[in-house]
Formats: sequence, structure tokens, C-alpha cells
Amino acid sequence: MGDAEAAFVTARVVEDIGAIDAGAWDACAGSVNPFVSHAFLRALEDSGSVSAETGWAPQHLALEAADGTVAAVMPLYLKNHSYGEYVFDHAWAHAYERAGGRYYPKLQSAVPFTPVTGPRLMVRPDMPAGDASRGLIAAALQVAERHKVSSFHVTFPEEAEARRLGEFGLLLRNGEQFHWENRGYARFDDFLDDLASRKRKAIRKERREAQDPSFTFETLTGAGIREEHWDAFFHFYIDTGNRKWGTPYLNRTFFSLLGERLGDRVVLMLVSRGGRPIAGALNLAGTEALYGRYWGAVEDHRFLHFETCYYRAIDYAIEHRLARVEAGAQGPHKLARGYVPVKTWSAHWLRDPGFHEAVERFLTAERREVEAEISYLGEHSPFRKGGNQGSGQ
Repeated sequence: MGDAEAAFVTARVVEDIGAIDAGAWDACAGSVNPFVSHAFLRALEDSGSVSAETGWAPQHLALEAADGTVAAVMPLYLKNHSYGEYVFDHAWAHAYERAGGRYYPKLQSAVPFTPVTGPRLMVRPDMPAGDASRGLIAAALQVAERHKVSSFHVTFPEEAEARRLGEFGLLLRNGEQFHWENRGYARFDDFLDDLASRKRKAIRKERREAQDPSFTFETLTGAGIREEHWDAFFHFYIDTGNRKWGTPYLNRTFFSLLGERLGDRVVLMLVSRGGRPIAGALNLAGTEALYGRYWGAVEDHRFLHFETCYYRAIDYAIEHRLARVEAGAQGPHKLARGYVPVKTWSAHWLRDPGFHEAVERFLTAERREVEAEISYLGEHSPFRKGGNQGSGQ
């Protein structure tokens, strides 16, 4: 491709993330968020979970300076469906195709199968951030024009990035997630002390009932995670995936590669009964947050899901002094367990002007609804009046 910004010589499209040096990519991505690391994205590709055949054809962007230095990168995919995104545009696709248009393929900057906010316009700290970000956006729009796609989407960017994308004419969309915020707690009971009495009692009751004497709870990371642990967890993952969304996105190889390449950032919580694993929750730890990703179980036990996914995640965050727990998509039920509503962002470019206008009207109304829901849920926070109410931002 040609020049994207005057400060940079080349914007290169890379169809295999392995073709970009891991150190160069990570110098741009930073160390805060594990999902944008070269190791995580490459594990998706090397396992075959992400490929043109699965509907995620890599089109990663690398912005290069005159000396060949990689100055900025963007994870980017050409997609022929809307699965694995968690920012739903199926209704847009159906409407556009009913009107005679062709919605797919589309271009998407995202971390596949991962509804976690993180950087998408990733710039090396010693490079001019504004110029590089604009260069990446311009380059992505050039890729969109070259492939003649209907649309270009950036899902779960950081708010500042979303606003920069908005300056390029992309439409901004808001969603909602539930995160637990650490207010400097030294132990779980300190967090409970911030809650209203009724909520505090309910959580204690749930934890007591979930911790059956026949259960063994383990928190595994790094070399402590062996292949038999991945075998057990993959069984849980497949069972949950088959019941929830039909075809699970990730294959067994991915989990082995994840443990091999990012093991120290993997936090696998397993529950066994009589020596047999019966449930588990997979988390990844960043430098600021614990990210809950997948849960599964082969036995149904009251409150075991809450204990394994939410309360033990809080325990881990407190012990490791992490600022928050991000518990993934969905979940007003998380509010009663101390997870507060926060706003998420996405940005959308639509080639057809009429379609752009229709979506813009929809998003204007939807943003009002999201704001109203976050405000309403904030008013019904489980925290004591005058205690930790959560930011809502």
C-alpha cells in the first residue's frame, strides 16, 4: 500500500501474524492487555481457530517508518459472517441484504471471540501517537476500499480510540458490561463490608452453599497447568459451546498453545469432586485486570458458577492487587454480586450513504437506551449508600 501518513513510509497488510516480528508487535501493543499480544493472536492463527476458512482472514496492518521500524499495528480481519464478535450487527446485515446490498465480506478490527476492551490503534511509545493512529485508520479504510467491502468495524476499542475513529466519520456505538472494581481491598470481607447488608448476606450464603465439602478448588497458572487440565477444561468448553451457540469457536490445539505461550498469564480455576474435574473457569491476567473468558461444567451444583467465575476471580484480584475483574459479555445478574455496569465502545464505517444514515439514526436511539440502563442499574447498585458505587464509565 501507499503512504498512509506523511510521517510513515509504508502501511503493510500482513495475512499471517507470524510474518510480523513478535517483539516489534508487542512493542506497539504493550503489556497491559494479554489479548492483543502477538502470542495470543498467533495462537489463534496457528491453531486454525482463526483463518480464512473459519471466516476470519487476517489483514493485519503494520505501519513502518523509513528505516523499516514497525511504528504501529492494528489487528484486522476480513470476515464473511458476524459470529464471535459480541457487538451484534446481524440485523444490519439482514436489512442491507433485503434492500439488495451485499453485506459480506466486511472488515473488522477486533480480537476474535473476545469481548474485552483494549487497544486497537497500537503505537510504539516513542512514535507520534496522533499521526500513527490516523495513519492506521487511513490505511484500514484503504483496505476497505480495495476489497470493496460494505463496512469496516472496530469493536471494543478504548474510548479515546473510539473518539478518534469518530473524527474519521465512523459511527460510534455503545454497549454495556459488568466489571468488579477494586477499591484497595485487602481481603474479600473488605469488599463485602462495602455492600448493603442484604447483598452481603446473600453473597455469604451463596459462597457457603457453593463450597461443598466434596469439592476441591484449584487455581492453576504457568507450569501448574498440564495437558490433562486442558483436556478437562476443553470438555467443559465444548459442552457449554454446544448448548449456547452451536459450534464452539476454539479448538483443542488453541488451549495447548495458550498454555505454552501465555501460561504465566493464564489463570485456570478448576473444581473437582472425588478426584474428577467437574467445572472450570478460564481467565487471563493483565497488568491491571483479570479477564474472565470461559466457564463450563459437567455437573450442575447450586451457585458453583458464581463461586468459580465471580467470587474466586475477586479473591484473585485482591490477592494480586489488580484494579478490576472484567467478567465478559452479558450479565445484569452480576450486579448483585458486586459487578457494576460500564460502557463499552465500537466504531462503524458503512460504504453506502443511505445505509450509513439509517444506522446512524438507530445508534442515536440505542446510545440513549444504553445510557438510561447504565444510569438505572447504577441507582440499584448493591453497594451501601455512600460506599463504592462504581464509575459507570
